[in-house]
Amino acid sequence: MNSENEDKKNRLVSILSSSLLRNVLFTIGAIALFFSGVVVYGVILNLRTVTLKDSMRQKGFRELSNINIVVDRATYTLSVYEDTVFIKSYRASFGRNLSDKKKLMDDGATPVGVYKICSVDNNHNYYKFLKLNYPNLDDASEALRKSIITQKQFNQLKFEFYYENCTNSETMLGGNVGIHGIGRLNSIFKNLPFVYNWTDGSIAICNEDLDEILSVTKIGTQVVIK
Repeated sequence: MNSENEDKKNRLVSILSSSLLRNVLFTIGAIALFFSGVVVYGVILNLRTVTLKDSMRQKGFRELSNINIVVDRATYTLSVYEDTVFIKSYRASFGRNLSDKKKLMDDGATPVGVYKICSVDNNHNYYKFLKLNYPNLDDASEALRKSIITQKQFNQLKFEFYYENCTNSETMLGGNVGIHGIGRLNSIFKNLPFVYNWTDGSIAICNEDLDEILSVTKIGTQVVIK
């Protein structure tokens, strides 16, 4: 009798284990299928993208000589202008903390203000990197008023802002902020049909879009972030 009960128990455990395994495999398959569908949808959307050169021709420009970049955190876009004439927008991701502007080194927020490209790194972890001169004088002045930095630190930032291309990355306000690509995961992230904010405060666009931006920008190009 005990042997018969033990056999029944073993069969029940086997049935439950098989059922659990099937459910787990079904769930994993459903997630994989959903994610694949999302990526395929993103690929289809990207096929409709017009290149920067085509956008320039449509606007009547053979080349751009007075570039302005406007980054809008509300619409998740990075837009290229020739002076005040809109040329093209790109989808952009920002810092994980989108509820505030950058004030401190580790706050995960993206700066807000008027900056310029101060250096270009063509061999970066995230493909390529257009560094911005953050913190600028407005950022430093606000931090001084709020006693986040001392007068001595403010004077140092002021000196760097006026006499060096880029302000020091090692400040309490943070640094090393700019526009970069996605890097090795580019093929996945660029095809997501939604925006995922994942950076430490920089602006991220896909590698191909960054190459287009690099083709028309230079050190000194103005970047307005709002």
